[in-house]
Amino acid sequence: MGTCSICRKISATDSDHLHCIEKRRIELENVQLKDTITEKLDLEKDPNNMGKEIKALLGHMNREKEKSE
Repeated sequence: MGTCSICRKISATDSDHLHCIEKRRIELENVQLKDTITEKLDLEKDPNNMGKEIKALLGHMNREKEKSE
């Protein structure tokens, strides 16, 4: 018996829990996505040069926000 190095709880095996490993992988994936999203959208160079899909999404989000208020 050992402990999981991620959650520090007892593990029946001497390795990390599978769900802890998967959770860490997803968290790291999300951090990498946040770091590269501006590059993918190319917003750093010219914020007015957004694709029509992004403009439509932002417009939809603003309308939903106004409805909820």
